[in-house]
Parts: sequence; C-alpha cells; structure tokens
Amino acid sequence: MDLFSRSWADLLAAVDRLEDEDFERPSGCRGWLVRDLVCHLVIDAQDVLITLVTPDEGEAAVDAVRYWKLVEPPTGEDPLDALIPRLAAAYGEPGLLKFHLEDLGSAAGRAARLADPRLRVRTQDMVLTAGDYLAAYVFEWTVHHLDLVAHLPSAQGPSGEALTAARATLEEVAGVRFPAALPDADALRVGTGRRAPTEAERAALGETAARLPFTIG
Repeated sequence: MDLFSRSWADLLAAVDRLEDEDFERPSGCRGWLVRDLVCHLVIDAQDVLITLVTPDEGEAAVDAVRYWKLVEPPTGEDPLDALIPRLAAAYGEPGLLKFHLEDLGSAAGRAARLADPRLRVRTQDMVLTAGDYLAAYVFEWTVHHLDLVAHLPSAQGPSGEALTAARATLEEVAGVRFPAALPDADALRVGTGRRAPTEAERAALGETAARLPFTIG
C-alpha cells in the first residue's frame, strides 16, 4: 500500500510539472496524446475511489497479481477507448485537466492511506482485499508513468522500486522471465508492446520474443 501511495504521488507530480504544450505530444499509449493519457488517469482515480467504498462480504478470489490477466490487444472499437480522446479534448485548457486530476487524484491517495488493507472490496466482478487491489494498481501507475514521459526526455520517470514491482507483475501474469540484463523500464516497454525489441534484445529474449507483446488488462 505504501508503494501504491508513492507511485501515485510520483505520477501526479509528473503531470503537475507538464507544460501546456506537452499535452499535445504523443504518449507511450498508441494513439493517445499526453492529454488523453491524463484523462484516462482521471478515470483511474475515480475507479480507485469507487472500489474502496464498495465493500463485499465474499471471499477474496484474486490477489494483486491475479487481478491482472492477459487480454486481446485493443482494436480501437471499445466505446471507452473512443470516449477518452473526446473527453480529453472537451477540457480545452490543459490547466482544467490538471486541476481535475489533482482534485480526484489527491482524494484517491487519501482514501488509499485510510483504507483497511484487510477490507474485502468488489471491482469488475472480482473480490479481493483493499491491500491487494492497491498493490495491483502499482503496475497501472508505473506503466502509465512510462507512457507519460515516453516523448518527454527531460521528465522524471517512475522510481526504481515501482519499476521492479511492475516488472515482477508482468512476468508473473505473462508466465515469463525477461533477461536479467534488460532494464526494468525496457522490459515493461518491450513486454507490453510500447516499443519493438532491438535485434540484441530479441536474441536475448529467445522464445519469449515470439510471444510479444503481452497485453495486460
């Protein structure tokens, strides 16, 4: 839960440091500008708030890793995927989008710090503890932090601790182990299809290269 708070705070701080012109740059999410990604983070913050106030009496059926699963790559036909760019554009000024994320994001961060990690909550027809739910979101924050700074070389990326945790989640969900020599950030970008592997990386990946990318949802 502490890593959730730190990784989320780092991501919010990175968004806060963006210049207005940065919102029109591409992000690491294919087809999304930075403004679209930030709008998606607003939705994520809402999901955290909703889930933490949706207790459930059932037994926890998944944990922080099993919350995630391999899914089919996005086709662009999902209504929510289509909604995000339109919603982001509707904000008009980047400052309004920043304000909304800071408002909801701060509330989500406070709710996480106040949550009982043993509380069972329901989300997406799954029951798990609040602690596992928040731990699962470290993967989400870290990958999207990489997306945020993908074309902003001077921007600060996620912490080494968050990168290591997110890599471990990806490897566990995908059932693979990336080469130890491959840095965590590159393992996440290559593993999730944010970029293609280099020839040297492909050789080091061996049979895993043929299975790329792994779409986690």
